[in-house]
Amino acid sequence: MPRSVIPLLLFAALAAAAYAPAPPSAADRPVAPADTERWAWPENPANLQVLPADIGPERLQMVMQSFTRSLGVRCSFCHVGQGDFLNWDFASDQNAHKDVAREMMRMTRELNEGLLAEVEGLHEVEPGTFRVTCWTCHRGDASPATMPPPEEEEAAPAPAPAPAPDGHQHPPGQQHDH
Repeated sequence: MPRSVIPLLLFAALAAAAYAPAPPSAADRPVAPADTERWAWPENPANLQVLPADIGPERLQMVMQSFTRSLGVRCSFCHVGQGDFLNWDFASDQNAHKDVAREMMRMTRELNEGLLAEVEGLHEVEPGTFRVTCWTCHRGDASPATMPPPEEEEAAPAPAPAPAPDGHQHPPGQQHDH
């Protein structure tokens, strides 16, 4: 793939993320009650389209928790259910954020395994480690910023102390009554 396509792909991915449906507010997201401790990560999760079918419960848990930390979201951001996790339909595709997550996983895979491998002079990373992750762009926010924050205006310098009535000045912190 020509290098000139890389910026176009990155822009398209960021645009897709920016125009994804807004996440429900924290107040609208159901929080699983404390009794979900008896729920266990599935041995054979259903409807995996990007993650490997043999991912296993420990690795699946690590991936899902990385999404939670990287995007600052809970399970209900991509999955369908309320209350106890035993009643959730994790395989459902009803939540559009799940498809966005799949596309983002495909994008990061292509960046890591394909496009970045073609960049000459890029430092080597251990095999199997990621150069680009969800955190790279999201930084704990479901909708990553597409522009840097505005520059802060420089604070105006503190005004010089007014001279005393007799014309002499005092060093800062050493005022006395006249």
